Amino acid sequence: MTTSLCNTLPLDLQNNPLLTFGRGIAAYSDVRPEHIKPAIAFLLKHAQHAVDVATDPQTPANWNTLVEPLEDATESLGRSWSVISHLNGVADTPELRSAYGEMLPEVTAFFSSLGQNLALYQQFKLLKNSPEFSTLNTAQKKVIENSLRDFRLGGAELSDTDKARFSQIQDEQAMLGKSFSDHVLDATDGFVHLITNEVDLVGLPDDVKAAAADTAQQKGLTGWAFTLHFPSYYPVMQYSENRTLRRLMYEAYVTRASELAPQYAQGNIAWDNTQNMLDQLRLRDEEARMLGFANYAALSLAPKMANTVDEVDLFLTNFAEKAKPFAQRDWDELCAFAKTELGLMDGVEPWDTAFAAERLKQVRYAFSENELKQYFPLPKVLDGLFGVIQTLFGVKIEAADLPSWHADVQSFAVKDVTGKTVAYFYLDPYARPSKRGGAWMDDARGRRELASGEIQVPVAYLVCNFAPPVKVDGVLRQPTITHDDVITLFHESGHGLHHLLTQVGALGVSGINGVEWDAVELPSQFMENFCWEWEVLEKMTAHVDTGKPLPRKLFEKILAAKNFQNGLMTLRQIVMSLTDWRLHSHFDAKDAKGQAVLELTREIAKAYAIIPQPEISRWINTFSHIFAGGYAAGYYSYKWAEVLSADAYSAFEEAAKLTGSVLDPKTGARYRTEILEVGGSRPAAQSFKAFRGREPSIDALLRHGGLA
Repeated sequence: MTTSLCNTLPLDLQNNPLLTFGRGIAAYSDVRPEHIKPAIAFLLKHAQHAVDVATDPQTPANWNTLVEPLEDATESLGRSWSVISHLNGVADTPELRSAYGEMLPEVTAFFSSLGQNLALYQQFKLLKNSPEFSTLNTAQKKVIENSLRDFRLGGAELSDTDKARFSQIQDEQAMLGKSFSDHVLDATDGFVHLITNEVDLVGLPDDVKAAAADTAQQKGLTGWAFTLHFPSYYPVMQYSENRTLRRLMYEAYVTRASELAPQYAQGNIAWDNTQNMLDQLRLRDEEARMLGFANYAALSLAPKMANTVDEVDLFLTNFAEKAKPFAQRDWDELCAFAKTELGLMDGVEPWDTAFAAERLKQVRYAFSENELKQYFPLPKVLDGLFGVIQTLFGVKIEAADLPSWHADVQSFAVKDVTGKTVAYFYLDPYARPSKRGGAWMDDARGRRELASGEIQVPVAYLVCNFAPPVKVDGVLRQPTITHDDVITLFHESGHGLHHLLTQVGALGVSGINGVEWDAVELPSQFMENFCWEWEVLEKMTAHVDTGKPLPRKLFEKILAAKNFQNGLMTLRQIVMSLTDWRLHSHFDAKDAKGQAVLELTREIAKAYAIIPQPEISRWINTFSHIFAGGYAAGYYSYKWAEVLSADAYSAFEEAAKLTGSVLDPKTGARYRTEILEVGGSRPAAQSFKAFRGREPSIDALLRHGGLA
C-alpha cells in the first residue's frame, strides 16, 4: 500500500503487518489469521473510495487523476491479499484457511464490481477518445486498451439484473476454486503409508529410505512413512521392486479427492471434487453466454494469441496425430521390455509404467535417475542457474535478507551492472506438510513508475517442492535434486525473469501482467533448454560425496536419453490439454450429471491416448491447473508457447555456431530487450517477431522433442 495510506491508519490497525509494509515487503512471519479481516476490510473501504472519486463527474478523465490513484488503491488491496493468498499456499493452517475463506467473497465481489462499473468504464472510454491519449507512452496506452476490453469481459455492459447474477457467478467460482484446492491438499496430506519391515523397501535408494524414516519420525511413528507428496510418492513408483506397494501408492494417488479415495473410510467424503468440477463448468458456461460467447473456451480466447476455438482444437488434434506414432513406439518398447526382462507376463499395469521405464532407461543408457541425482546438489545448481542468467542478461544475483515465512526460504537481489538493485526474489524450495504441491512463480510486487518518478522494483516468489535435506547416519546430507527438478527450477526462473527484468513502468502491463495467457509460458519453457547443454551442466554439477563434476560420458548418456518416452509424455500433455479444451468448448455442462466429467476424460483418452486409462483413475479430480489455478480453457498454452520457446531458443543455437556458446550475451541482450523487458506492453506476436525477425515455426519443437 502507499506510504500515505500507512500514515493514516486508525490506531487499532497501526500494528497490523498486512497494512504497515508500505511499498516495502511484508513481515510474513508476523501475519496472523486475526489480522486478515480488519486489514482487508480497511483496504476494501479505501479502494472503494478511490473508485467513487474516479467515477465522480468532476474527476478529469486523464492518466494522473483517473488511472494513477485507482491503481494506487487497488494495488494496495491486491498486494496485501497476495500476501494472504501466498501464505495460504505455502503455510496453510485451519485458522488461516478459515480467515482467508471468510474474506475471499468480499475481495472477489469488489474486483467483480470494478469490472462491471459502467461509470468507470465511461471514464476510461473518455480517456481513450481524448487528445491526451496520443501523448501517453506505449505501455500506458496498452493499459487503457486492456482495461476497456476487461470492462466488456467483466460485464460492464450488462443490465443491472444480469450484473448481480454475474457478480454472484464470480463469487461462487472463487469459492469453488478454493474448495477444489483445499480438497486436493487435504487428500494429499491425509494419506500416510507406514512400512515397518525393511524387506518391503527393496529397490528404493538410500536417500529415499532416509527421507521416509525422517517423515515417520516427524509423525511420531516407527519405520518408514510414505505420503502422496510427489518427492515421497514418485520414487516409490520409479524404484520400488515391491509391486504391491507400487499398486497401493498408485491407487491412493489417482483417487485423491474422489469418491474412491481410501481416506473416505475415515469419513472425509467432503474431499470429493466430482460435483465441484461440474458446478464450476456450469458457472463458466453461464458466464460466457451472458457475455455473448458460445462457450467458455471462446470467452477465454478474447485476451489470448489464438483466435478461434477451432484453431486451438485443430492445433491440439494435429499435434496429437504427429505424436501418436512416436507414443505407440514408446509403449510397444516398454511392454516388450517389461515382459521379457521384468517378467511382467500379465502386461504393464499403470503402477508398473514408471518402474519399467526407469529400468529400460538404465539398460538402454546405462545410468539411473538416482545416480544422476547425486551430481545435482541444490546449492551448486543455483550457482549454475545464476551463472546462466548473469551471463546472458547482464545482471548480478546476490543473497538478500528479506523477511520470509519459513526457515528454508532464501531471498536474493538482482542488480544491474552499476550495482543498483532492480528486483528481488524468493526461493521456497522444499516440500512440506501444509504446502501446496507443484511449482510456481507468483508476483509479490510489480514494477511500477510512481508519480514521484521513483521506480518500485519488482519482487517474485519462486516456489518448488523438492525433497528436503535429510540426515544420513546422523549427518545432515546436502540436498540433491533430480534432473527433472533442475528443469523445473529453470522453468520457474524463466517466469521470474519475465517479471523481474521488465522495464515497463505501467503496472497493468509490467512484467507478466497483461501478457497473453497462451504466450506467458514462452520465457519459462525457453529456460528449460539450457538444462541440456554441456557448457551449462559442467559448471552446475558436483557429486554430493566426491565433489566431482558430472562426467562427460554420463552427460552424453542423458542427452541420448533426452527424448526417452517423449512420445508418450507429449501425448499425455496433449490429452490433458484436449480434455481441458473440450470441457470448456464441447461439453454440455448444463445437462451433465454425476460422473459426466470423468466420462469425457475417458472418451478423449480412448481417442488419442496410447496407454489405457484404468477404471479406478480419477486424475481429473486433482487437475488444479484448470479448476483452481487459472488455466481453465488455457492448458493448451503450454504446448502453444512451447512452439514459441523452442523457436526462440533456436536463435541461441544459431549463435553458438558462430561463437561456440549458447550463452551468447549479444543474443541474450536482444532476447531481454524484445521479450523480457517489454512484458505485456505489446502483443506477444509482435515481441516474438521483433526477436526472431519472422513468424514462429513448429520445426524447432519437433526437432528438440525427437518428433520430426
